[in-house]
Amino acid sequence: MTFPQYEKKFRVKAIKSGFSEYEISACLLYAKPLIESNLPVIFNTANFGALVGYKTNYLKRAVKYTPYFYRAFTIRKKNGGSRELVEPLPSLKEIQTWILENILREVKVSKYAKAYVKSRTLLENVRYHKGREAVLTLDIENFFGSITLLHIEHIFLGLGYSSNISNLLAKLCTYEGVLAQGAPTSPYLSNLYLRRFDEIISKFCNQNDIRYTRYADDLTFSGQKDALDIVEFIRKTLQKFSLKLNKDKEKLMVRNQRQVVTGIVVNEKLQIPKAARNFIRNEIFFIKKFGLDSHLEKTDNKKSHYLEHLIGKINFALHINPNDLKMQSYKSIVLKIYQSRDEDKI
Repeated sequence: MTFPQYEKKFRVKAIKSGFSEYEISACLLYAKPLIESNLPVIFNTANFGALVGYKTNYLKRAVKYTPYFYRAFTIRKKNGGSRELVEPLPSLKEIQTWILENILREVKVSKYAKAYVKSRTLLENVRYHKGREAVLTLDIENFFGSITLLHIEHIFLGLGYSSNISNLLAKLCTYEGVLAQGAPTSPYLSNLYLRRFDEIISKFCNQNDIRYTRYADDLTFSGQKDALDIVEFIRKTLQKFSLKLNKDKEKLMVRNQRQVVTGIVVNEKLQIPKAARNFIRNEIFFIKKFGLDSHLEKTDNKKSHYLEHLIGKINFALHINPNDLKMQSYKSIVLKIYQSRDEDKI
């Protein structure tokens, strides 16, 4: 809808509702930049409630008693540790999804941000750094937990929303004052928060013949080894955004080393790491030698969808390198087993 179309409809409704010309003008002045940015106009909490299909009282409870609108759970990490996550209850998740689809996705993120954007992939992130002399990978510590309610409120203010609405939206998108790991809005909001950071870093990198991408909290730089002496500059820039680097995850990899970017080897050809390849190869070897059922019994593997899990790993390897002949043969073997088991059930 164009602004003239919106203005015409709004005036008719506002006059019927007894608005003065001053009130109409004030509302239209507020609405114009939002309409021109293809964003929904939200005047107050009741107006927002009508848009998302929830009553004002519900929205007020959701921002006042936030912990009651989430469930907490723990997941195991690959390194053996654990991570605490919170997930919004279905009603709040529905509201957050509306915010994501109708507000956040209408705003462009940096082209250097490769995660959480529908048209961008992990593969796009790693391709950019293939075959470079040196690769530097850095990690932002406690990423979501360092992006606060105030940071999020400023994002909505920057889009043109009023202070009250920006505060409401920010509270609906945060848990205990920071981005929630399990909220559907958190990934995209993190990208929007780092737009200015990506702009600063990419400008610096372009001036120094360095390639830069960011995949969520993973920062990757590639180029000449001497040019990658930039950790201190990145650290100081992050501090301006209330963020800091994880010192344990700083890694500089030169050409004669295995260069890994977000879990993918990028030296001369893209492929999954050696450990992942070995895992798949060993599973196929033992399945062929002992048979599937015997192999699962020997390894005490109780995964109900073992074959699907294995095919998923092989498909990921082929997604990274479709010309991988070994992975193609492994996939053929597993698919034959899968099909034969399905036939046995008939």
